[in-house]
Amino acid sequence: MSARKQQLLKTHRRNKRLFLLAALLLLAVLGVLLAWWLVPLLLVLGWIGHEAWFADHLFYSPSDNYQYQFPAGTAQQRVSLAGGKVQLSGELAAGETLMLSVQLRASWLGRWLDPYVQVGDDRQDFERGVAGQRYLNLSGQTAALAQGQLTIKGRFCRLAPEGELFGLVNPDYAEQALMILAPHADDAELAAFGLYSRSANVSIVTLTQGEIEAEPYQQLGLSSREAARLKGRLRAWDSLAVPLWGGVPASRCLQLGYYCLQLPAMAAEPDTAFGSRESGESDVRTVRQHNPLRLPADIDGAPSWRNLVADLVEALEHFRPQVVVTPHPELDPHADHVATTQALQQAIARSSWKPSTLLLYANHLHDNDRWPMGPAGNGIALPPAIEALPPDRLWSPSLSAAVQLDKAMALCMQHDLQGRPPLKKRLRRLLQQLLAGRRWPATGEDEFFRKAVRRHELFWARDLSD
Repeated sequence: MSARKQQLLKTHRRNKRLFLLAALLLLAVLGVLLAWWLVPLLLVLGWIGHEAWFADHLFYSPSDNYQYQFPAGTAQQRVSLAGGKVQLSGELAAGETLMLSVQLRASWLGRWLDPYVQVGDDRQDFERGVAGQRYLNLSGQTAALAQGQLTIKGRFCRLAPEGELFGLVNPDYAEQALMILAPHADDAELAAFGLYSRSANVSIVTLTQGEIEAEPYQQLGLSSREAARLKGRLRAWDSLAVPLWGGVPASRCLQLGYYCLQLPAMAAEPDTAFGSRESGESDVRTVRQHNPLRLPADIDGAPSWRNLVADLVEALEHFRPQVVVTPHPELDPHADHVATTQALQQAIARSSWKPSTLLLYANHLHDNDRWPMGPAGNGIALPPAIEALPPDRLWSPSLSAAVQLDKAMALCMQHDLQGRPPLKKRLRRLLQQLLAGRRWPATGEDEFFRKAVRRHELFWARDLSD
């Protein structure tokens, strides 16, 4: 977790504790002045209200504007949203990835129910109480937009009568040689299953075993270390086997075997070996036996940064990708994700093979743990960017219903996304379904089945030749 997210979470928890303290003092006063039985009743009602409406981790104000900048030369044009349709001011500018900047304001109900915009046959959700600039993803709806037939309507929110349409031009990166870097097993599927399942030349490199938080496996009678080792083996297997569901054979996949949450420490001390925090292991070779090629760290098995960078250099020179798909270093705050892209950048600098483009993805955010918001199967609006990001191009390919189902099934195969959520989370979902109208997909109970299985995937394209 990044320092910024740690600070946001610390502030959020402090404010929540202060609110709870004030509420308890008020309840105590009411209990003394009125009736004692009001206290437990109000406590129960307060807990229900919190779980239904105030449990989201939203570390910014819904009235904040999103701060997006697009590359110089990006086509843009004013559009009218009056009359329930997106009306262009001229011919539709070039660009297969279309983002519509709009001003939204939640209605009274939009403070209690998730506000969303129905655009054509798509729905894109936003924060309760939204009041600011947001970006709708119109990619895949070019024909209706060009014909003036793309409908638009706010639900529990109002749209300003005008917006700004941005058209971003990209090649189809699925037709180029791709390498996907996954800090953990399942990151490649979450971010890019739709992309890699239609690519004829793709490799997938997973950096860690994913062995931590293995408490459920202790129910098999295993010690904490044994459970972590088993989970590491299972997730290492996932990283090699699950891509076959998307057409990528194990001969195009590498499992590097480093340890969860140790990549930042490795980066700080490049020559030091950092073993697992939970399994007791310190030799990356234990999960490398099925790799299709020899790697530098196979010599000594040391989980060091120097070995990791050398492994990535070897992978680049072997697979020779034109495009590398990797976590967004400014947007995705997970410490292993940030370190993954840092290691890639060092490997590219040392490698004789130079890819031309990075496609950046975000499976986590600093300040909103529900993005993409709304039900599964809908489009992906741009994530909150309260602090301006680098002006990268956006690329948002569309996924058919059949590909979305295949993506959900790929997630079903991932061991870390199986199992039931804790009882508290199940109760929260029930209350949100009954009181706030939220819905979760039937494909799986993990939150990523809602967040990742969408009609779009979203990447930030960063050229390395600039």
